[in-house]
Amino acid sequence: MKKTFSFMLVMMIALTLVLSACGGKKNNEGGTNGDKGTTPAVENDGTGKGKKIGMVTDVGGVHDKSFNQSAWEALQKVSAETGAETKFLESKGEADMEPNLNSFVKEGYDLTWGIGFLFNDALSKVAKENPDAKLAVIDSVVEAPNVASITFAENEGSFLVGVVAGLMTKTNKVGFVGGMDIPVIKKFEAGFKAGVAAVKPDATVKVEYAGEFGKPDLGKLAASTMYDGGVDIIFHAAGATGNGVFNEGKARKDNGENVWVIGVDKDQSLEFGDEITLTSMMKGVETAVHKVSKDLLAGTWAGGTVQELGLKDDAVGLPETSKKNVPADVLAEVEKYKAKIVSGEIKVPTE
Repeated sequence: MKKTFSFMLVMMIALTLVLSACGGKKNNEGGTNGDKGTTPAVENDGTGKGKKIGMVTDVGGVHDKSFNQSAWEALQKVSAETGAETKFLESKGEADMEPNLNSFVKEGYDLTWGIGFLFNDALSKVAKENPDAKLAVIDSVVEAPNVASITFAENEGSFLVGVVAGLMTKTNKVGFVGGMDIPVIKKFEAGFKAGVAAVKPDATVKVEYAGEFGKPDLGKLAASTMYDGGVDIIFHAAGATGNGVFNEGKARKDNGENVWVIGVDKDQSLEFGDEITLTSMMKGVETAVHKVSKDLLAGTWAGGTVQELGLKDDAVGLPETSKKNVPADVLAEVEKYKAKIVSGEIKVPTE
């Protein structure tokens, strides 16, 4: 009896260890083995059956509440609509990007996405070494016949939130927090500064680059310095680093300070709340990833192409929720400037 009990105890411990390992093993796909970044097929039209689409994030990660998250939500939508298998891999650093891309390519994925400007070198190399693979990239141009490149006129949308900031600042000081000092983020900065100058030429625009896209603490520190210096509105283009800008802003708002944050890529009021989010510069990453991925499944995917999407395409701009905190007369001015940009009357700088 004693031997039987001992044997059963050993088996129970062993089973517990196995289950713990299966349920808790971490990986670079955004969670445990029970949440590997794979969207299960649901009732759909079946056009994606047997197809696989992969996505590699930049260093901000898939839960950055911004850029990468928008792209992943697009692929989840594709999966739900078509039954295609979709999956992501996270890059903890630039060194992970090429291996992660190759992982999908070697596994025979029908389309592999690189999300962000930092993928330029890695995706160029993978595309050249795997000419039969289909790849796509956001915010970069890779000149290869098997790559679809999607870019945005971030400067145009940033001009519009600059108009909002310029007309609504009470201190005549506004701020911009960038993630990394790279061309695509410089476009955000240039457009924002131009928008502020158009309506409040005597306003001061403080600029700081955190040097990272995935470090909220750095964003919080940058925001703290700006708010201490009299800035009352901060526009961030910093991915997950920008979450720290919101955290600092909310803490000060709760303490009675009249400060605001302008979000980026998504309508960030949905994540951080109307009490701190003045507006957001929305960028159609989700729309672009969804469209190009559906093109692949429909057989109309076009490699070797470059698409730049801007105000004329409604690919950048302000969300409907802006009306909660932005007065109607300010939004009317935004529409006037939007019309001038679309018509070509105003050329928004990119640097």
